[in-house]
Amino acid sequence: MMAALTIGKLAKAAGVNVETIRYYQRRGLLDAPPKPPGGQRRYPAEQARRVRFIRRAQVLGFTLSEIGTLLALDAACVCHDTRALAAHKLASIEQKIADLAAMRRVLGDLVRQCDTGDGGAKCPIIDALTEE
Repeated sequence: MMAALTIGKLAKAAGVNVETIRYYQRRGLLDAPPKPPGGQRRYPAEQARRVRFIRRAQVLGFTLSEIGTLLALDAACVCHDTRALAAHKLASIEQKIADLAAMRRVLGDLVRQCDTGDGGAKCPIIDALTEE
């Protein structure tokens, strides 16, 4: 059995800072062990795995609320529901990529219009943004 960790050692083991641990506790993603009188809280070493899971899920674009759902699904061993949540997140990311590509095309067109303009007082970018 692994030794219990102080909050600082837990943070180091998980690759985060102490405030991140406290924030996850406030959000209900991580339990705070009881504090003994005159002592420090001791976290089970396996909590580092949970913190790493939370961080990796954030990198993949999951919100903390969605991560809470993933953690609950993990505890319930409901892989089908976990897959559905991940598929929904993937669809959301794909839509954002499509939206960003459209924004890129429009802005690219505006920049090209500006580049081919006469440099006069009328700016095609400003005109396009003020059109009704």
